[in-house]
Parts: sequence; structure tokens; C-alpha cells
Amino acid sequence: MRSVVFDLDGTLADTAGDLIAAANAALEGLGHTPQLVMGDDDATAFAGGRAMLRLAAARLGIADSEGLADAGYQALLDAYGAEIDTHTTLYPGTVAAVDRLRRGGHATGICTNKPEGLAVTLIARLGLTDRFPALIGADTLPTRKPDPAPLFETIARLGGSPDNAVLIGDTVTDRKTAAAAGIPCVLVTFGPTGRAVADLAPDALLDHYDQLDAVLDQLLH
Repeated sequence: MRSVVFDLDGTLADTAGDLIAAANAALEGLGHTPQLVMGDDDATAFAGGRAMLRLAAARLGIADSEGLADAGYQALLDAYGAEIDTHTTLYPGTVAAVDRLRRGGHATGICTNKPEGLAVTLIARLGLTDRFPALIGADTLPTRKPDPAPLFETIARLGGSPDNAVLIGDTVTDRKTAAAAGIPCVLVTFGPTGRAVADLAPDALLDHYDQLDAVLDQLLH
């Protein structure tokens, strides 16, 4: 069985707007003005909550960026959980592509660095739960991506094998995870960094989900 494992944020769905809103809410809770801008800071949003708070610290002139990240992280998660799908949209062709894979006998799962509970909530809100029988989040295991363990566990829960699996993602974290696992990596180009992801030397690029079947036929057996 072919196993196709997807990252979530920036790969299946554009979640940047809700992530940025949550970061700004956390900053306001700490007495700071909002620092992140939807559209301009989407790439940082896909790097995670702490990355957004570190960027905010730099813009506020706060030297202890980790201190601000620690202070605001839980508030960010709380704000995000409360408004998880206000701005979030699936990328064009996502559902149709996943449905084609599943009809063709592929197993489909999610391996994300979003906390598991938030990831489960989001895919339910997006109507994707039945399409992804395996989901591993940042806190499902003791380690997270780019450690390969979460990817291996996703594949195992799908009943697949790393010998016939692929990871589809959008960042250097996904590229490093796949490399550590020894499986092919496809990076999407419709995120905020566009085709610059080619610099990460993935096994393939994906410009639109309409092309997914052809890309996978080149990488899987």
C-alpha cells in the first residue's frame, strides 16, 4: 500500500490568518501592540507559534525573545483554539486530490507540528476527519518533526511501510523529516515562499493538487 503523509499548515490548508490573529491576541494579553501582519508574515506563521512570538519580540525591541515566547505561547494556543477556522481555507484541489488517492487504494495520513488536539479539531471543522485515519501531532510522541519518529508512526498507523511512502510538506522542517526517515519529500509551491522551496532540494515540487497523482507515480511503486 502506498502511504501519502501530509503536513497540515501550509500544505493542506492556509491557516496563516488564524495563527497570526492568535499571536496578536497573545501579545495584547501581555500588554503589547499587535506585531504580525496577515499576508506579510504568513511564512513565519507556518513556522509555529513560538516563531511568531520571537519575531514579535524582535519588532518590539525585546532582547529576551524566548522569554516572550514562553510567556505568550499558552495564550496563543488558547486564542487559536477559540478561533481556529475563521480565516482558514483548504488549498485549491485538496479534497478532490485526497479523494482520488483514497479511491486508488492509497493510505492518507497527517504528520504535523500543530498540537494534536488542535489538529484534530481543525480537520474536523474542515470536514477532513474521515479522509485521514492517522494523525500525529507535535505532542503525540515525545519528539516532533524533524525527528523522523512521528513520520514513521503515521505510516505505521496507516498500515504502510516507509519503503513505499512519501511526505508532502511546505517547509525545511518537512524536508529534514523526510531526509531523516529516508523517504521522498514533495514540497508545495503555493505557500508564502512560492517556488523558493526548490532551494531545499525536495524530490519533487507540487504547484497544484491537480498534479499530485502524476508526481506520486514518479516517486512510489
